[in-house]
Amino acid sequence: MVAVRLFFAGLLATSSYAFTTAVVHPPPTFAARNAALRMSGGDAVPDLKPPAALYEGAVAAGAAKAAGSWEKIFKLGIVSGCHIGFGAYLALTVGGACPAIASANPGLQKIILGAFGLPFGLIMTLVTGGELFTGNTALVTAAVAEGKATKQDLAKNWIASYAGNFVGSLLLAYLAFKSGTLGDAPAAVAVATAKCSLPFDVAFVRGILCNWLVCMAVYMASGCTSLVGKMTAVWFPISAFVALGLDHSVANMFMIPLAILRGAEITVKDMFVKNLIPVTLGNIVGGAFFVMAPFGTTFGKWFKKEE
Repeated sequence: MVAVRLFFAGLLATSSYAFTTAVVHPPPTFAARNAALRMSGGDAVPDLKPPAALYEGAVAAGAAKAAGSWEKIFKLGIVSGCHIGFGAYLALTVGGACPAIASANPGLQKIILGAFGLPFGLIMTLVTGGELFTGNTALVTAAVAEGKATKQDLAKNWIASYAGNFVGSLLLAYLAFKSGTLGDAPAAVAVATAKCSLPFDVAFVRGILCNWLVCMAVYMASGCTSLVGKMTAVWFPISAFVALGLDHSVANMFMIPLAILRGAEITVKDMFVKNLIPVTLGNIVGGAFFVMAPFGTTFGKWFKKEE
């Protein structure tokens, strides 16, 4: 008993010391580290780039993506299709499996659906340097508008990333179906059926609004130097677009095929004509014009004649 008491006394003393050290002598903040770097002659790195530099960084990122080979973009597109698919998979597993909450408090269910799933899919894509078509509609477009890439580069990047995203999404949809983890939950079929029942113009507008938020997440995350900063920049816009019921072409590339595998009365023609085509067009407009054009005309050279 004496040994046990001594053990716990020592444990408490150690924990108390650690707590006191953390409170009284906390680790240096990012600002403090930057100040130390400046005092020592080093270059301080800001947590978030200022607006003009943020735009310049986005253009540089777009130029780098545009310069990639077909093979590289396609392969990284497959990876990103899987990442976004995993996000949609989790959203259906968690937020899509709350029928009681959906009935009693539909707003809360939408928040759950948005918070758990797609944000982590986009974080995986951004941190690992993937090629996501929806984000590329903003970044590569900016690079072309600034003369850092050609229209041929833009076509190459969009086609290769879209094709890769589609292949990756199909792969994960099949694996998710074979895994049996969704059980008899009806969410996948219900969500996909609703998405393929929209009028063309409604799906188009939802695509615009969705990629407006997605590309804002990509744009803001590109200006963050820390993983926490990138996660914060991604989480709010992405969870918002899911909660709002908007349409993301790459996420739909996973959800609709998964629903078809699970018995949804949706044909391949329905998937493209009633959803992917209008949503993809809307995503392009949202990313290129609603996100990048305002910043390009403010901080860049969009539509400006050279003197």
